[in-house]
Amino acid sequence: MDFDQFFRDQLKRLRNENRYRVFADLERQAGRFPYALWREEPHGPAREIVVWCSNDYLGMGQHPAVLDAMRDSLMLSGAGSGGTRNISGTSHHHVLLEQALAEWHGKEAALLFTSGYISNETSLVTLAKHLPDAVIYSDADNHASIISGIRNSRSEYRIFRHNDVEHLRELLAATEATRPKIIVFESVYSMDGDIAPLSAICDVAEEFGALTYLDEVHAVGLYGKHGAGIAEREGVAHRITVIEGTLGKAFGLLGGYIAASAELIDFIRSFAPGFIFTTSLPPMIAAGGLASLRIIREAGHLRARHQDRVRYLRRLLSGVGLPVMPNASHIVPVWVGDSSVCKTISDRLLMDYGIYVQPINYPTVPRGSERLRFTPSPLHNAEMIEKLVSALFECWHDRCFAPQSTETLDERWRSHAPRSLVRQS
Repeated sequence: MDFDQFFRDQLKRLRNENRYRVFADLERQAGRFPYALWREEPHGPAREIVVWCSNDYLGMGQHPAVLDAMRDSLMLSGAGSGGTRNISGTSHHHVLLEQALAEWHGKEAALLFTSGYISNETSLVTLAKHLPDAVIYSDADNHASIISGIRNSRSEYRIFRHNDVEHLRELLAATEATRPKIIVFESVYSMDGDIAPLSAICDVAEEFGALTYLDEVHAVGLYGKHGAGIAEREGVAHRITVIEGTLGKAFGLLGGYIAASAELIDFIRSFAPGFIFTTSLPPMIAAGGLASLRIIREAGHLRARHQDRVRYLRRLLSGVGLPVMPNASHIVPVWVGDSSVCKTISDRLLMDYGIYVQPINYPTVPRGSERLRFTPSPLHNAEMIEKLVSALFECWHDRCFAPQSTETLDERWRSHAPRSLVRQS
């Protein structure tokens, strides 16, 4: 077999479908977020741009207290952890951060992983594989890390329609009462920005004796009195068996974690290969996470400004007739519905206006629902927002549509977008 030709053919297919991913060469500048430097060529000149699609939702990756904590830990403990958690890789900062995360979520214990993806995949594989004859109930829009964990567990699973509690109840009712049941869902779904009915799902879980596993990665830091997520805001954290979160978004760092009962955490710690055999996070990351958490817990003013920036961007986009997908979260998706158009607009925003937003295409979202996904932060000011809306409006009405299409973007929107969105536009 000509392996290289196979790889070339597969990559060509991605390019032909406008799904080939191109990394933006960005250089973040400490203290200047959301500004960054962008290079079109690796050795070319740097140009200042504004980042509009970062998951560093609160700008904590630039916060002086976080940088100081990491700098102090680096000079004290060095760069790496030295091994797995079992073999010299547990530092004092790991211990302190896990205790703080558990207390934040109202749980007995927490466990750190090297990423949010790994925390989901590893935890779900371990739970489902070891619980005898378990059945997993997964929301249809769950993240790839959840899907991977479920599939790799080789357990029986059933998919319930997105945020459809009655469908979930039907599936649970059709399963033998004695089988262990695990309901897996997210609080904020990052592509559409909608929020799960947590209380109703907890009601169903309690009715059927199911374990609940909640992914809060796009909510921690941003919702609730102390920023512990949608479960805290809705007052249901105590009803959730496992809360999974990340340090890679609102914390501004790297890593994932779960929080649960002491017994469950000890079980995952003792049986999960993805935890046992992986080098732990560097102590300086754990130190930065602890500093970030201390700030986030008391950052009601940041959360309020964050929501204000989100509302302002939504209002301006809707005011000029652009198809903002409605939701109640901080995610601001603008529906495009064509992969080629999506990339064309994204490229033009970067090249002509110094605005960076990544096109969201299949398989991240279904074909025909491609979009631009904006994530304003408290550090995006009114001038930046107004410039973004003006630039996007110009791109939209300059008819940057696929050459083979006879429809303008407005026509594509009216004929192909979900009816609920069209009604609100």
